[in-house]
Amino acid sequence: MNEHTRGTAFPKHFDGKRFFNPDAPQVPGFGDVIRWKLTSRPEPSPSFIPDVEPSQPPPRVNGNALRVTLVNHSTVLLQQRGSNILTDPIWSERASPLSWIGPRRRRKPGVSWEDLPPIDLVLISHNHYDHMDLPTLRRLAARGGSTFIVPACGARLLRSKNIGPVHELDWGESLSLPNFTVHCVPALHFSARGIWDRNLTLWCGYLIESQQRLVYFAGDTAFGPHFSQIREKFGSPHAALLPIGAYEPRWFMASVHMSPAEAVRAHEILAVKTSIAIHHGTFRLADDGLDTPSKELIACQPREGFRVLKNGQFVNLL
Repeated sequence: MNEHTRGTAFPKHFDGKRFFNPDAPQVPGFGDVIRWKLTSRPEPSPSFIPDVEPSQPPPRVNGNALRVTLVNHSTVLLQQRGSNILTDPIWSERASPLSWIGPRRRRKPGVSWEDLPPIDLVLISHNHYDHMDLPTLRRLAARGGSTFIVPACGARLLRSKNIGPVHELDWGESLSLPNFTVHCVPALHFSARGIWDRNLTLWCGYLIESQQRLVYFAGDTAFGPHFSQIREKFGSPHAALLPIGAYEPRWFMASVHMSPAEAVRAHEILAVKTSIAIHHGTFRLADDGLDTPSKELIACQPREGFRVLKNGQFVNLL
């Protein structure tokens, strides 16, 4: 057993049929969605912003550095010696099951599909359309060479679309692959792709253990005690990908999405060396403006260590 899988299990989060957030506020229901839409006061945002300068990542990296490239939204390319890992990949025009309705992208990806290097591992945090984008996943599977990891009960959909090989992980479980080990950790969120499948599959974050380094991908999450639990169980990550967007109005979003100020608190609780902001700047999913989350993060950040990248920008972390 890997040393990180020993010790106290994370809190119970499954009632035999559906998953839930233990010791956390109830996620808004359908009635709350209607109330939000009827009272929504979204900030003005441009329909499209043509400011992305795509970058071309190397096929592989050598040495001891971690190269982190923000593609868009929660899609990040993590490159270390011996591994290329992609989080919640989406290259589609809309985060939606339909091509004619749903959130449309307002910035293009920061890495063009043709410039995407070989991908060894794809991490999917949950099944919402802006995180589990089947058209992109099918394209990745068709390229070959990629292993897919999803939260518990999430593999059936991918296998039905011939996307694989795919592995499921529950909170506290780990999977060792050549050059790295992936640990599944809690998040405070929910799952659904339709009206009747709410919380039938799990949501999660991941810790990637590789090159004597821990990288934390938080997925979608509200603020909560899981950050301190993760630090207690694994130690402080070397780098973290923390969501900052789609947080307004707070009465509706606080139980599923962090605000920028809460993301800074999570950064501090984790005692992480460098955090990268994700889940902002590409799709308009809530009442906050497209670039409001990044501006708020910069305004409330008390010290260095939390980076805001534009689509296509990258950092090399030692």
